[in-house]
Amino acid sequence: MAVPKGKVSKQRRNTRAAANVNIVVPSLQECPQCHEQKQTHRVCKNCGYYDKEQVVVKKEKKAQEE
Repeated sequence: MAVPKGKVSKQRRNTRAAANVNIVVPSLQECPQCHEQKQTHRVCKNCGYYDKEQVVVKKEKKAQEE
């Protein structure tokens, strides 16, 4: 059976649990152009706008003709 060689201090024990506490959910806001949710200070993935300027030109998807 495994036996620890020495006492684990409260600080050392608690830091193991504290390592996983800092997980943060990214903050979202509404895009002023397309009104989709986007991360703050990032280009909108839906329309390609950032700070009321089009930064990325989005290509239209072709409809598959059958």
